[in-house]
Amino acid sequence: DYELKGVPVRLVIGGRDLENNTIEVMRRDTLEKQTLSCENIEIYVQNLLEEIQANIYKKAFDYRHTHTFTVETYDEFKKKIEEGGFILAHWDGTTETEEKIKEETKATIRCIPMEGDKKPGKCIVTGKPSSCRVLFARAY
Repeated sequence: DYELKGVPVRLVIGGRDLENNTIEVMRRDTLEKQTLSCENIEIYVQNLLEEIQANIYKKAFDYRHTHTFTVETYDEFKKKIEEGGFILAHWDGTTETEEKIKEETKATIRCIPMEGDKKPGKCIVTGKPSSCRVLFARAY
């Protein structure tokens, strides 16, 4: 239950654990359980929290990387957005075009990436000049 609430580490001490001076440690990110000595548990948990943070970040980064697609045409955009994920596409910068895309595909601009492809191009909808690609996605 606590894993679903986002608690990264669960510590469980039962009667037998008290007798043996041990503690059960469960990680949220891998759902692994370990029984450890209570000695220096605070140092272990501190290191474990850093490891969990790095692991969760890497999973999110890898997921974003493998689910981000670059498109050149509006037809390609509509096909990819149906499959899910993030779409990098040129946009002309107007509210009208953004609203049209949202109305037709339910996708909205999530951000203008600070890094990556900064090459100008043509808007996938209007063909007007675009200074860079923006990131589109649907909300779920």
